[in-house]
Amino acid sequence: MEGLLFYILAAFILVFSLAVIVVANPIFSALFLVLSMISLAFMFFLLQAYFIATVQLIVYAGAVMVLFLMVLMLFDLKKEIDIFSSGQRLGGLKIASAGLLTGLLLWSIHYSIGLFQLQPEKVLDAQGQMEQTKTLSVILFTKYLFAFEALGFLLLLIAIGVVALSRIKGGTHARD
Repeated sequence: MEGLLFYILAAFILVFSLAVIVVANPIFSALFLVLSMISLAFMFFLLQAYFIATVQLIVYAGAVMVLFLMVLMLFDLKKEIDIFSSGQRLGGLKIASAGLLTGLLLWSIHYSIGLFQLQPEKVLDAQGQMEQTKTLSVILFTKYLFAFEALGFLLLLIAIGVVALSRIKGGTHARD
């Protein structure tokens, strides 16, 4: 059952990641990236890497994507989409860059497998570091809880400020 779920999640990650590249609208592209990151977090949960899965959800699918979408809100997307979508050269460039990234990914997988075969004891020794993760989480959510929550509140204020700045007169999305 776990094997089937693993392959289903891998297919979701692959489809959502390809949609990030193929979709012309940057907002939809960012949303597909969020779906890809959420699927990856579920894969980490399936592999019982709970801390990595939680960090994936909170940091990448949450905070980083909110920041990315705030930056996208500052652009004049209609103009940017027209520039990005025009021309055959850009289509070829997209395909070439996707091919290059795929090649780099396959090379890194091959390299990682080679390292694991040379030194499996070092890879398996990393499992003993789970106690360090538990200690870090206890300290973060007890001693530094106020700083952690203050940082979250600061990110909320930044999000509100970006929306307000993008709506002022003369901004890219200013109301007429």
